[in-house]
This record gives sequence, C-alpha cells and structure tokens, in this order.
Amino acid sequence: MKRFHIALAVKELTSSIADYSQRLGGPPTVVVPEKYAMWRTDTLNFSINEIPAKAGQMRHLGFEDDSVDGFASDFDVNGVEWESFSPAAQDEKIVEMYGVPSL
Repeated sequence: MKRFHIALAVKELTSSIADYSQRLGGPPTVVVPEKYAMWRTDTLNFSINEIPAKAGQMRHLGFEDDSVDGFASDFDVNGVEWESFSPAAQDEKIVEMYGVPSL
C-alpha cells in the first residue's frame, strides 16, 4: 500500500491531537507525549510535531510505501523535502528521533 505523507509543526500537541483526530475520524496510531503524533489511514500518513515557533508550517511531504526498502529523503526544485519510507523504517525513525511511543 502507498500512503501520501504530510508532516506539520503544531503549537501544542494535545489540543492538536484532539483537533486532527476529529478531522481524520479517529485517534493517532502513534503518540510520543509532548513531541509527536502520527495517523495512518488507508490513503494518508499524517504526522505532527510540537514546534511552537513553527506552528502551522509544513515540515515535509512524502510517501509511505510498503514496497520501499528503508528510508530516503531529498529536496524538490522548490526546496521542499520529500521522504520515501517503509512503515517499519518510519517506526524506527520515530523511536530514533522522538523516543518510544506511548501508543
């Protein structure tokens, strides 16, 4: 399966989780308290990071793809970062960057 990925910076994680859970129709699949949350739907991989100074800004785009091996990142002609990763590679990257999820 291939899911479009978008990552946003948010002002405050807890209130953002409540808002996006309503918008996406369910709770996040991964939460690292006070740092990170991610939702995996059939078509979307949506993540948020608590970075108050950059709230509302897109951090990067990409694709979660079951057929991809590992994790890669590059930049398009406009300077936007694009990631490509397997679900397992993203799960490992979450622990590496933010710590062990509570969900």
